[in-house]
Formats: sequence, structure tokens, C-alpha cells
Amino acid sequence: MTFRLPEALKDPDDGPALHLLKRYFGQPYLSPGCADGAYFDTWAIDTDPFRFTADDLIAIKFLSVEAPKTAVRELLRDRSHQFSMFLVDLGPDRDLAYEVAPLDEGWPGWHLMRELRKIPGVGTTTASKLLARKRPRLRPIWDSVVAAVTDTVQEQWEPLRTALCANDKELHHRLLRLRDQLGLPEAVSALRILDVVAWREGKDRGL
Repeated sequence: MTFRLPEALKDPDDGPALHLLKRYFGQPYLSPGCADGAYFDTWAIDTDPFRFTADDLIAIKFLSVEAPKTAVRELLRDRSHQFSMFLVDLGPDRDLAYEVAPLDEGWPGWHLMRELRKIPGVGTTTASKLLARKRPRLRPIWDSVVAAVTDTVQEQWEPLRTALCANDKELHHRLLRLRDQLGLPEAVSALRILDVVAWREGKDRGL
């Protein structure tokens, strides 16, 4: 499967993508009128990277999802240590563009996603947003709007990794350049820049 770029990123001119990003993140960053989701990236980001915390559950609310009570219990109490070990197995955050091997089913990131989705009430969208809180440079957010724009309804992570690695990581470097042009903090990853461009474009198309 292949990853389809949003129209704004098919354009060699950065203008269309920058316009979408400004509407979402505000200009300057987090200025009045920005989208609620703009707060996700920097909300209490000094939390333990190897443990899900209450602040992670708060942060995903800015992306219009709420962890069910079952997830609150399992992530913060009943299976907290187990999920911490899953995060340790995955390793520290790093850019998806630098993952040189295909992300097969045995990869720790997929194991963690499967365990998150086993929690009653947690689907792919919520699981991806939870993991994106812990590994924002590594885990893309999945939702129906972004999936429709990028043709990743069936599969997202590996096709996106392939796209980011292509042409000497050209797409990855462009996403970081867009972030820097807007003066966004480093906590806003290349994956989030892509996510926001795709989501905002999809919403404008009525998806």
C-alpha cells in the first residue's frame, strides 16, 4: 500500500500547507482562535515517557476523544506497570523517518497498539492518540478524516514510514521546515505537521 500526500503537500509551494497550519495552531502559536487540538502537543509534556499518566488522558481530550473508564483504570492502576514495560520495549522517542526496517507485526510498536486496543472502549483512533502522546515523533495519529485524505484506511504506519524515508527523507525534512517557518515548538513533531495538514484539508472538503 502507498501513502497519498494531502493536496497541500503535493504543491511545491509551501503556502497552502502553511495556511492550513496557521489556522490550526494559531499565528502566533496558541493565539486566540487556534484549534483545541493545538494544545495536545505541549500539554504537560514533561511527564514520564515510559508511563501513561493522567495528563496523557487529559491531552487526548483536546483531540476530541476521551479515554473510557476502563482505560483510566488499566493505564493508571491495574496494568500501569505492564504498559510501562511495553513502552520500555518500544524504546525512546525517535523520528519515524529514521526507522530503517519495515514495521512488521512483531515490532514492539504494533504490540503496544494491540494491547491498547484490547482495552474495552479503546479503538484505533484513541490508541493512536495515546501512543502519539508518548512517542510523538514515531507514532502517527490515525482518524477517519486523515485516513480518507491519505488513503490509509486499511494501513497507515508502514506506508507512511516508507514515504518519509523516500528521496533522502525529503518529506520529513519539508515537514520540519514548515514547522520552523511558523515558529512552532520542537514538541510539534513532523508527524503532527503532516497530521494537521491532512486533517484540516479533509475537514475543509467536508470529510
